[in-house]
Amino acid sequence: MGYTMDGTKRPRRGETRQRIQDVALELFSEQGYEKTSLREIAEQLDVTKAALYYHFKTKEEILISLFQDLTRPIDELIDWGKEQPHTLGTKQEVLRRYSDALTEAAPLLRFMQENQATVRELSIGETFKHRMLSMMDIIKDPQAPLPDQVRCISALFTMHAGMFVLREVEGDPEDKRKAVLEVAIDLVTQAHGGEATV
Repeated sequence: MGYTMDGTKRPRRGETRQRIQDVALELFSEQGYEKTSLREIAEQLDVTKAALYYHFKTKEEILISLFQDLTRPIDELIDWGKEQPHTLGTKQEVLRRYSDALTEAAPLLRFMQENQATVRELSIGETFKHRMLSMMDIIKDPQAPLPDQVRCISALFTMHAGMFVLREVEGDPEDKRKAVLEVAIDLVTQAHGGEATV
């Protein structure tokens, strides 16, 4: 790590990139993607526009990088899930890991929910749709009766809905996350004709 002229530590490149992403997501969420400029992001960071350009040339590059970074655990989960047997235990573990990944990506997912038109226009909308289809393939058994397939798919959507709907419900966020996970696991377990084990 280098030092600035006044002797303070200069942040590593990765830290600067992370700061840009954090500030941009905050501004995108507060003001909307369309109403936020690169100049405003640079001002909020107290850097020049040229310094910002060094890392990202456009707002879209920032948003795509955020999406890639925050959804990497979901991609890793999909890769892992595809290699596992199609058992109840696997599906329960997929839901547990997915719950953790959604918690980490919550700020980005809130942005996507509140800026659906922008998400549709950019490549991230189609990429996210592809991820959800992959998750459905892992969580449901195509040979199962239709009601059981619906239960498994509903487990995923329960987790998504829980992130947004339960924000308005009073209570500890971790308790709410656990409650949503419990319901999702119950749905998958019912699809396998068994008792839930959280």
